[in-house]
Amino acid sequence: MALEEYRRKRRFGVTTEPRGAATPRQRARKLRFVVQKHRAGRLHYDFRLEWDGVLLSWAVPKGPSLDPRVKRLAVRVEDHPIEYAKFEGVIPAGEYGGGTVMLWDRGTWTPDEPDVAKHLAKGDLKFALHGRKLAGSWVLVRTRGYQGDESWLLIKHRDEAASTRDVTTAKPRSVVSDRLLAEIAFEEGGDVRQAVTADPPSAVAAALRDPRTARRKRKRAPAVRHSKRAS
Repeated sequence: MALEEYRRKRRFGVTTEPRGAATPRQRARKLRFVVQKHRAGRLHYDFRLEWDGVLLSWAVPKGPSLDPRVKRLAVRVEDHPIEYAKFEGVIPAGEYGGGTVMLWDRGTWTPDEPDVAKHLAKGDLKFALHGRKLAGSWVLVRTRGYQGDESWLLIKHRDEAASTRDVTTAKPRSVVSDRLLAEIAFEEGGDVRQAVTADPPSAVAAALRDPRTARRKRKRAPAVRHSKRAS
Protein backbone atom coordinates (compact mmCIF):
# COMPACT_ATOMS: atom_id res chain seq x y z
CA MET A 1 0.00 0.00 0.00
CA ALA A 2 1.07 3.63 -0.39
CA LEU A 3 0.00 7.05 0.88
CA GLU A 4 -2.10 7.83 -2.21
CA GLU A 5 -5.05 5.95 -0.72
CA TYR A 6 -4.60 7.66 2.66
CA ARG A 7 -4.56 11.11 1.04
CA ARG A 8 -7.47 10.39 -1.30
CA LYS A 9 -9.76 9.72 1.68
CA ARG A 10 -8.97 12.96 3.53
CA ARG A 11 -9.46 16.72 3.10
CA PHE A 12 -6.45 18.30 4.75
CA GLY A 13 -8.02 21.74 4.73
CA VAL A 14 -10.59 20.37 7.17
CA THR A 15 -8.90 17.65 9.24
CA THR A 16 -5.75 18.27 11.27
CA GLU A 17 -4.41 14.81 10.42
CA PRO A 18 -0.92 15.02 8.88
CA ARG A 19 -0.60 14.81 5.11
CA GLY A 20 2.83 13.22 5.35
CA ALA A 21 6.12 14.13 3.71
CA ALA A 22 6.29 14.10 -0.08
CA THR A 23 9.37 11.87 0.04
CA PRO A 24 9.23 8.82 2.34
CA ARG A 25 11.78 8.86 5.11
CA GLN A 26 14.67 6.44 5.17
CA ARG A 27 14.23 3.40 7.35
CA ALA A 28 14.81 4.29 10.99
CA ARG A 29 17.38 2.49 13.11
CA LYS A 30 14.66 1.90 15.71
CA LEU A 31 11.26 1.15 14.23
CA ARG A 32 8.29 2.80 15.92
CA PHE A 33 4.90 1.35 16.67
CA VAL A 34 1.78 3.11 17.88
CA VAL A 35 -1.69 2.04 18.94
CA GLN A 36 -4.40 4.69 18.62
CA LYS A 37 -7.74 4.28 20.35
CA HIS A 38 -10.28 5.65 17.89
CA ARG A 39 -13.97 6.27 18.62
CA ALA A 40 -15.47 6.92 15.20
CA GLY A 41 -18.75 5.27 14.16
CA ARG A 42 -17.56 2.39 16.31
CA LEU A 43 -14.71 2.01 18.77
CA HIS A 44 -11.58 0.33 17.45
CA TYR A 45 -7.83 0.43 18.02
CA ASP A 46 -5.50 1.33 15.14
CA PHE A 47 -2.36 -0.82 15.32
CA ARG A 48 0.53 0.68 13.34
CA LEU A 49 4.07 -0.56 12.60
CA GLU A 50 6.72 1.63 10.99
CA TRP A 51 8.24 0.12 7.86
CA ASP A 52 9.81 1.58 4.71
CA GLY A 53 8.85 5.15 5.53
CA VAL A 54 5.17 4.56 6.35
CA LEU A 55 3.04 3.11 9.12
CA LEU A 56 1.61 -0.29 8.19
CA SER A 57 -1.87 -0.19 9.69
CA TRP A 58 -4.54 -2.56 10.97
CA ALA A 59 -7.89 -1.74 12.64
CA VAL A 60 -8.46 -3.97 15.68
CA PRO A 61 -12.16 -3.71 16.73
CA LYS A 62 -11.74 -5.11 20.26
CA GLY A 63 -8.22 -3.87 20.88
CA PRO A 64 -5.06 -5.86 21.64
CA SER A 65 -5.18 -8.69 24.17
CA LEU A 66 -2.28 -9.85 26.34
CA ASP A 67 -3.88 -13.30 26.61
CA PRO A 68 -2.29 -15.79 24.15
CA ARG A 69 -5.59 -17.71 24.01
CA VAL A 70 -7.37 -14.68 22.55
CA LYS A 71 -7.15 -14.01 18.82
CA ARG A 72 -8.11 -10.46 17.86
CA LEU A 73 -9.44 -9.63 14.40
CA ALA A 74 -7.16 -7.05 12.72
CA VAL A 75 -8.29 -5.61 9.38
CA ARG A 76 -5.46 -4.23 7.24
CA VAL A 77 -6.16 -0.66 6.12
CA GLU A 78 -4.25 1.89 4.07
CA ASP A 79 -0.71 2.83 5.05
CA HIS A 80 -0.43 6.03 7.12
CA PRO A 81 2.37 8.61 7.15
CA ILE A 82 5.04 8.39 9.82
CA GLU A 83 3.82 11.72 11.20
CA TYR A 84 0.55 10.05 12.17
CA ALA A 85 2.38 8.41 15.08
CA LYS A 86 2.07 11.76 16.92
CA PHE A 87 -1.59 12.42 16.14
CA GLU A 88 -4.04 12.72 19.04
CA GLY A 89 -7.18 14.80 18.79
CA VAL A 90 -10.46 15.11 16.91
CA ILE A 91 -11.25 14.30 13.30
CA PRO A 92 -14.27 16.48 12.39
CA ALA A 93 -17.68 14.83 12.05
CA GLY A 94 -18.49 14.04 8.44
CA GLU A 95 -14.86 13.45 7.52
CA TYR A 96 -13.35 10.00 6.93
CA GLY A 97 -12.89 8.42 10.36
CA GLY A 98 -14.64 11.34 12.07
CA GLY A 99 -14.32 11.01 15.85
CA THR A 100 -11.82 11.18 18.71
CA VAL A 101 -8.32 9.68 18.56
CA MET A 102 -6.08 8.82 21.52
CA LEU A 103 -2.42 7.80 21.52
CA TRP A 104 -3.10 4.74 23.64
CA ASP A 105 0.37 3.16 23.39
CA ARG A 106 3.65 3.71 21.59
CA GLY A 107 7.21 2.44 21.55
CA THR A 108 9.47 0.47 19.23
CA TRP A 109 9.14 -2.88 17.52
CA THR A 110 11.54 -5.50 16.19
CA PRO A 111 10.63 -7.99 13.42
CA ASP A 112 11.73 -11.56 14.09
CA GLU A 113 13.00 -11.79 10.50
CA PRO A 114 14.54 -8.88 8.55
CA ASP A 115 12.51 -9.42 5.34
CA VAL A 116 9.23 -7.89 6.51
CA ALA A 117 7.83 -7.58 2.97
CA LYS A 118 8.25 -11.32 2.45
CA HIS A 119 6.40 -12.20 5.63
CA LEU A 120 3.63 -9.67 4.93
CA ALA A 121 3.10 -11.31 1.55
CA LYS A 122 3.16 -14.71 3.22
CA GLY A 123 0.66 -13.53 5.82
CA ASP A 124 2.73 -14.42 8.87
CA LEU A 125 4.56 -11.55 10.58
CA LYS A 126 6.24 -12.24 13.93
CA PHE A 127 7.68 -9.40 16.00
CA ALA A 128 8.45 -8.03 19.45
CA LEU A 129 6.91 -4.89 20.92
CA HIS A 130 8.63 -2.55 23.38
CA GLY A 131 5.86 -0.21 24.51
CA ARG A 132 4.40 1.34 27.64
CA LYS A 133 1.44 -1.10 27.66
CA LEU A 134 2.26 -3.75 25.08
CA ALA A 135 5.46 -5.77 25.18
CA GLY A 136 6.91 -9.15 24.32
CA SER A 137 6.39 -11.44 21.35
CA TRP A 138 3.42 -11.14 18.95
CA VAL A 139 2.27 -12.34 15.55
CA LEU A 140 -0.04 -11.06 12.82
CA VAL A 141 -1.53 -13.89 10.77
CA ARG A 142 -3.61 -13.39 7.65
CA THR A 143 -6.77 -15.44 7.65
CA ARG A 144 -9.86 -15.96 5.57
CA GLY A 145 -12.58 -13.68 6.84
CA TYR A 146 -15.22 -11.18 5.85
CA GLN A 147 -12.53 -8.75 4.65
CA GLY A 148 -10.83 -11.29 2.38
CA ASP A 149 -7.06 -10.87 2.09
CA GLU A 150 -7.16 -7.88 4.47
CA SER A 151 -8.42 -9.97 7.40
CA TRP A 152 -5.68 -10.82 9.91
CA LEU A 153 -5.44 -12.01 13.52
CA LEU A 154 -3.33 -10.25 16.16
CA ILE A 155 -2.10 -12.79 18.72
CA LYS A 156 0.11 -12.50 21.79
CA HIS A 157 2.73 -15.23 22.24
CA ARG A 158 3.32 -16.92 25.58
CA ASP A 159 6.11 -15.12 27.44
CA GLU A 160 6.69 -12.99 30.53
CA ALA A 161 4.58 -10.14 29.10
CA ALA A 162 1.50 -12.35 28.61
CA SER A 163 -1.43 -11.82 30.98
CA THR A 164 -5.15 -12.51 31.36
CA ARG A 165 -5.68 -8.90 32.47
CA ASP A 166 -7.74 -6.74 30.10
CA VAL A 167 -5.13 -4.08 29.38
CA THR A 168 -7.58 -1.84 27.48
CA THR A 169 -9.71 -1.50 30.63
CA ALA A 170 -6.85 -1.48 33.13
CA LYS A 171 -4.91 1.22 31.25
CA PRO A 172 -7.44 3.43 29.44
CA ARG A 173 -5.49 6.72 29.37
CA SER A 174 -3.30 8.31 26.71
CA VAL A 175 0.44 7.64 27.01
CA VAL A 176 1.25 11.24 25.96
CA SER A 177 -1.43 13.38 27.63
CA ASP A 178 -2.80 11.09 30.38
CA ARG A 179 -6.33 11.89 29.17
CA LEU A 180 -9.37 9.67 28.74
CA LEU A 181 -11.05 9.68 25.35
CA ALA A 182 -13.88 11.87 26.70
CA GLU A 183 -11.35 14.37 28.06
CA ILE A 184 -9.65 14.58 24.65
CA ALA A 185 -13.02 15.17 22.98
CA PHE A 186 -13.95 17.85 25.51
CA GLU A 187 -10.69 19.75 25.26
CA GLU A 188 -10.39 19.46 21.47
CA GLY A 189 -14.00 20.32 20.60
CA GLY A 190 -15.19 16.80 19.78
CA ASP A 191 -18.29 14.77 20.56
CA VAL A 192 -17.99 14.06 24.29
CA ARG A 193 -21.16 11.94 24.45
CA GLN A 194 -19.79 9.68 21.75
CA ALA A 195 -16.26 9.50 23.18
CA VAL A 196 -17.32 8.74 26.76
CA THR A 197 -18.98 5.50 25.61
CA ALA A 198 -15.48 4.17 24.85
CA ASP A 199 -14.05 4.92 28.31
CA PRO A 200 -14.39 2.45 31.22
CA PRO A 201 -17.18 3.71 33.53
CA SER A 202 -14.91 3.40 36.58
CA ALA A 203 -12.29 5.65 34.95
CA VAL A 204 -14.95 8.21 34.02
CA ALA A 205 -16.31 8.20 37.58
CA ALA A 206 -12.80 8.75 38.98
CA ALA A 207 -12.21 11.62 36.56
CA LEU A 208 -15.45 13.32 37.62
CA ARG A 209 -14.30 13.18 41.26
CA ASP A 210 -10.97 14.76 40.38
CA PRO A 211 -10.99 18.53 41.14
CA ARG A 212 -8.87 19.14 38.03
CA THR A 213 -11.76 18.03 35.81
CA ALA A 214 -13.79 21.15 36.59
CA ARG A 215 -10.88 23.32 35.44
CA ARG A 216 -10.66 21.77 31.99
CA LYS A 217 -11.47 24.15 29.14
CA ARG A 218 -13.40 23.12 26.06
CA LYS A 219 -12.24 24.30 22.67
CA ARG A 220 -14.67 25.39 20.00
CA ALA A 221 -15.67 22.48 17.76
CA PRO A 222 -13.58 22.36 14.57
CA ALA A 223 -15.27 24.18 11.70
CA VAL A 224 -16.38 21.84 8.93
CA ARG A 225 -16.02 23.34 5.48
CA HIS A 226 -17.99 21.47 2.85
CA SER A 227 -16.28 20.91 -0.47
CA LYS A 228 -18.14 21.68 -3.71
CA ARG A 229 -16.34 18.91 -5.53
CA ALA A 230 -18.27 15.84 -6.61
CA SER A 231 -18.04 12.95 -4.18
